[in-house]
Amino acid sequence: FFRPPMGKYSKESLQITKELGYKTIFWSFAYKDWLINDQPSEGYALSKISSGSHPGCIMLLHAVSNTNTKILKKVLNDLKSEGYEFKSLNELP
Repeated sequence: FFRPPMGKYSKESLQITKELGYKTIFWSFAYKDWLINDQPSEGYALSKISSGSHPGCIMLLHAVSNTNTKILKKVLNDLKSEGYEFKSLNELP
């Protein structure tokens, strides 16, 4: 899989990644969580993620986020309790 950085792409880049055997994936939810020295509060992040979740959501949470590390278990449990399921990108059409 390939996620274009910052969502920037061109027809040419999509074609090249396809020729290389990658499937390009875009996200439908992201928030400002990538600034290592300016992390959102846990409360803000939980609220933002909760309000941004939707059926079919592909959520972009950056691995460099200390906040995401702290709240990920709660996020997953909360979304599961709301009826959301988590699936592999391999299950996309």
